[in-house]
Amino acid sequence: MNVQDKMPLVAALKEYSQKEPAYFCIPGHRFGRGVSKQWVSNGAHELLRFDLTEATGLDDLHQPNGVIKEAQELMAQLFHARKSFFLVNGTTCGNEAMIINSLKTGDKIIVPRNVHKSVLAGLILSGAVPIFITPEWIPKWGIWGALSPDKIRAMLSQQPDIKAVLTVTPSYYGIVDKLSQISQICQEFGCLLLVDEAHGAHFYFSEALPEGALASGADMCVQSFHKVTGSLTQSSVLHVASKQIDVGFLQNNLQMLQSSSPSYLLMASLDAARYELAQHGNKMSSEALSLAEEARVAIAKIEGIRCLGREVVGHYEVADMDMTKLVVSATDIGISGFELKAMLMREYGVELELADHNNVLLVLTFANTKDEVRRLVKALTKIAQSSDKVKGTIDDDKAIMPPLPVMKLTPRDAHFSKKKVIRWADAYGEVAAEAIIPYPPGIPIVYKGELISQEIWNYVNEFKLVGCHFHGVADETLETFAVIDSTIN
Repeated sequence: MNVQDKMPLVAALKEYSQKEPAYFCIPGHRFGRGVSKQWVSNGAHELLRFDLTEATGLDDLHQPNGVIKEAQELMAQLFHARKSFFLVNGTTCGNEAMIINSLKTGDKIIVPRNVHKSVLAGLILSGAVPIFITPEWIPKWGIWGALSPDKIRAMLSQQPDIKAVLTVTPSYYGIVDKLSQISQICQEFGCLLLVDEAHGAHFYFSEALPEGALASGADMCVQSFHKVTGSLTQSSVLHVASKQIDVGFLQNNLQMLQSSSPSYLLMASLDAARYELAQHGNKMSSEALSLAEEARVAIAKIEGIRCLGREVVGHYEVADMDMTKLVVSATDIGISGFELKAMLMREYGVELELADHNNVLLVLTFANTKDEVRRLVKALTKIAQSSDKVKGTIDDDKAIMPPLPVMKLTPRDAHFSKKKVIRWADAYGEVAAEAIIPYPPGIPIVYKGELISQEIWNYVNEFKLVGCHFHGVADETLETFAVIDSTIN
């Protein structure tokens, strides 16, 4: 029997549930009996029987020595990691844990500007100082490319006290860094390579997909299993590859960052998703790639609609592309990404992952269907045929990220500084006390402690005009905004 044929945590939950004990533990719904019938039907209660706590034989995520330990070991074996940790607070807590495990107050870390907002939280918690690097820009598409290994080398040469480099690969748009080169540079300068691999858990199961972070030399990486595999939302995995990482300290940090009442539904879904990848990962990847290619070929035939392919590989420092992602643009017929996403859902019932000024993003997985692809293509065809917009009406300059703002305070210092709330209209020239994060994709335009330049102020206003959803701010409308109170600090 192949060791990967097992689902130890799922099996333990099934066995426990079948015993039907008199249950006087948390949670209060008692095997689903106490859940509102207005929420779930009787048939759906079966899954809720797995929503349990650290009952007899079910182990403890924060000090595993039974079925959870075995499930995590199976995960590590499958991904060829030294150690793997289940995360029930998503990749957010994994990014935070990587940073606070690797850096102390005042330590420097190279951080790409297109990181997720959870990295900002990790910087605040650790007190680390970010040294920002800007990925290459792909003007035709208005999206970030990849990081330049040469620029990373130059930064490490100029500041040899930098302790770590963090990369985001693949990016939300499927762009992959030259990770093996970056890893070699990090080893040369004696610093850690931390990888936010939230969108890349599927890379390890097909030669047609890019090489994963662990195989490319990362010291640690974190994956959002729920994004591209069959696990439940909020379930992720943190992998450790390097012996430089103190796994005991890492476990302590995860105890601090994760809930003390971890969801067994989330953990069981990770165990089950790992099992499916071990058994059928190549088939799952092939199905996703096949569907994506079918969609890409069909979209390319629609006049006025573009779909990103592999043409950027080898340019803009891009090492590879995740071809299960579809980046689609209708700007050639004057339709912005924001408009296109709204039209597809409102008029055709086609929901997409995100929109930006120029593009929409679709995430295809093995669980999508040919019918869904046909609906997408049909909808895009109708939009293109019925468009009365004038070609070239999209202002490409609006999609270009302005120059990096000046960091006046570290994220941690800014977080704990005195603040005042002013009108957003008056925020130009002030130091931000909040982050401004269009969501999705969750990439900050402004970090806490950074100067709001005229270019930044104008750029944020473009997002306001299209009704963008903001994270990081108390006033989502951005009529008001918190800044550092310079009269006190």
